[in-house]
Amino acid sequence: MQKTVPARADCDPQYQWALTDIFPTDAAWQTEYDRTMAALDTLRGYEGHLADSADTLLRYLRLGDELGQALDALGNYAQRKSDEDTRVPAYQQMAAAFTNLAVAAAQADAFSTPELLAIPDETLDAFYDAAPGLAHYRLLLTRIRRQRAHTLSREGEALLAAAGQMGQAPDDIFSMLNDADMAFPDAIDSMGQAHPVTHSTFVPLLQSPDRALRENAFRALYSVYGQFRNTSAAVLSAQMKQLQFFADARRYDSALQAALEANEVPTEIYHNLIAAVRRGLPAMHRYMRLRKRVLGVDDLHFYDLYTSIVPDQDFEIGYDEAKQLALDALAPLGPDYRAMLEEGFQGRWIDVYENQGKRSGAYSAGPYGTHPYVLLNYTGTLNDVFTLVHEMGHALHSYLSNKNQTATYAGYVIFVAEVASTCNESLLMQHLLDKTADKRRRAYLIGYFLEQFRATLYRQTMFAEFELWCSEQTQKGVPLTAESLSAKYQALNRDYYGPDVEPDPEIALEWARIPHFYYNFYVYQYATGYAAAIALSRRILQEGAPAVRDYLDFLSKGCSADPVTLLKGAGVDMASPAPVAQALELFSQLVGELEALLEA
Repeated sequence: MQKTVPARADCDPQYQWALTDIFPTDAAWQTEYDRTMAALDTLRGYEGHLADSADTLLRYLRLGDELGQALDALGNYAQRKSDEDTRVPAYQQMAAAFTNLAVAAAQADAFSTPELLAIPDETLDAFYDAAPGLAHYRLLLTRIRRQRAHTLSREGEALLAAAGQMGQAPDDIFSMLNDADMAFPDAIDSMGQAHPVTHSTFVPLLQSPDRALRENAFRALYSVYGQFRNTSAAVLSAQMKQLQFFADARRYDSALQAALEANEVPTEIYHNLIAAVRRGLPAMHRYMRLRKRVLGVDDLHFYDLYTSIVPDQDFEIGYDEAKQLALDALAPLGPDYRAMLEEGFQGRWIDVYENQGKRSGAYSAGPYGTHPYVLLNYTGTLNDVFTLVHEMGHALHSYLSNKNQTATYAGYVIFVAEVASTCNESLLMQHLLDKTADKRRRAYLIGYFLEQFRATLYRQTMFAEFELWCSEQTQKGVPLTAESLSAKYQALNRDYYGPDVEPDPEIALEWARIPHFYYNFYVYQYATGYAAAIALSRRILQEGAPAVRDYLDFLSKGCSADPVTLLKGAGVDMASPAPVAQALELFSQLVGELEALLEA
């Protein structure tokens, strides 16, 4: 296990990703960069000519695929190299150069959507007959032309494009306020020691067994948000107003419809999620009562929700052991999936350990035509093992989609993006539970699983309900103020967590620190993805080969159909409340088992 943080050059290459699979050298990257920049002149040459002939349209669409693949490779190499050591100026410059190229490409292609929309239906039908190769692009063109009702004139589109920079302002302001300008006082533990409170330390401090430290960290953080509550409210209000402005300009019924239609997701799914989770609130309230009893506190506060109710069960798992755990846990997905997983482990897809200057966190990314890459900062905790299988879920989803789809349809939308990763986590948890005989360790694992449910299915749905309320108030012309936002947020916390959790006044300000409220109706997808993944993992374990076949087919489909249809093919109908209800039923069963283990 790595105990110190070495320089990048001192790390064992076998634990570093092989970016040479994208470009063998930086010089090769530069050559492709120059070639792609020059190709933008060819792209610009199509302006005003997309309706000239079927062959012209086909050549344009194929060029678009080629440029997209080139940009994908260039961007991945530049960003991955930069993330290896964020302090290296050469790769900072490379990443900035790629951004400039991407902007230039977008500007060069700005003509295409208005021109594609302007082609008469009968002309496009004739094009399909004249050039059989256009059949491949029929779905892409249909998706673009479906936006005709929400697309303005050339002048109107230019105006909205110019307003886009202003529309980004609320998120920019929030980021500056939240990340750059806010500083929090230290939290004092029960021994009188001071601990720095930052965005990155806050949750680890709330996980501490030291209750005095948890409480002081909680109050320290929110004391600062309280000082800026009116500014935060004004920024969130501006975010909701800009979303409503663009929704109105494009003639959508609501900002929610504008956001979800981009991913071909009906708004009913959003509303059904909230309704289904609300029906499952009694199980959450039961879990809170259990947490209160086990912690032995007279009053359960929001700063008591992150600490483990089964302490002293720390895992230390070496990376080689973690890989074997992943292979064993994901064995129900069959030999083909295992072979791909081993290929990733052996083929240097993964950058495993922290080094000086390396980007924090974890992710999966990679260009079409190569293979995925996974960034980790592995330290040997149980959470790190879950992160490994999570990111490899993303990686193999991309790998299968890229292998089975053309570049046109390989990319999948956010609505399904978290399904494969969370399905892997669920399979890992079930594997760990099946092989754990020790009652206390089993209780710890169930507690870990319940926290995943709480944080992802319940909490993200509460966020989604709050975001929808903010949007609806804005559409009605009702001002959003610090007082109204805090009152609504406090009421939602009471509903979701129940009467056994004290309504700390500080939690009413939590809305002010959630960056996802600037992501445009993004958070609900964490909850739907989690519910879908739980349903899929249970079907895989119960039905075996037929379920695995359907699941791997889903992973191979990219965006070749809308996401609800793709998931339905895998055996999960997200247009129905059933998957969410089934996930909540499992949550309730786990709460019951944890009660039996801890109170026997």
